[in-house]
Amino acid sequence: MEPQRHPLPPFTMETALQKVQIAEDAWNTKDPEKVSLAYTIDTEWRNRTDFINGREEAKEFLTKKWQKELNYKLKKELWGFKDNRMAVRFEYEWHDHAGQWFRSYGNELWEFDENGYMQKRFASINDLAIDEADRKL
Repeated sequence: MEPQRHPLPPFTMETALQKVQIAEDAWNTKDPEKVSLAYTIDTEWRNRTDFINGREEAKEFLTKKWQKELNYKLKKELWGFKDNRMAVRFEYEWHDHAGQWFRSYGNELWEFDENGYMQKRFASINDLAIDEADRKL
């Protein structure tokens, strides 16, 4: 059995904000192993048109993501929460291998198990090409 990942549901405003900040900090490390450990072994994801099942697939997905999305920088914002679920708005900036910068916007729906691991993550994401001078993050 894996250790608990605090804060645990049901969330309060304070613990929901903490959980979002923990996620933002982890994703900004761009470390697939570290990030994947926040998810259940059998986690379910939808990321754009990718359907990911399980922690190992999530780790593989993240490895490929950060090989493509260079100099990735993310900001997350709590949009709402109830019990063990959250809605999160996010934006991140990155550039491809050709040097084109993008700002990616989206929303995520999260569901946690009783031990604080994310069971489900459904992300809708749109990409906008930007000039490097227009970066905000």
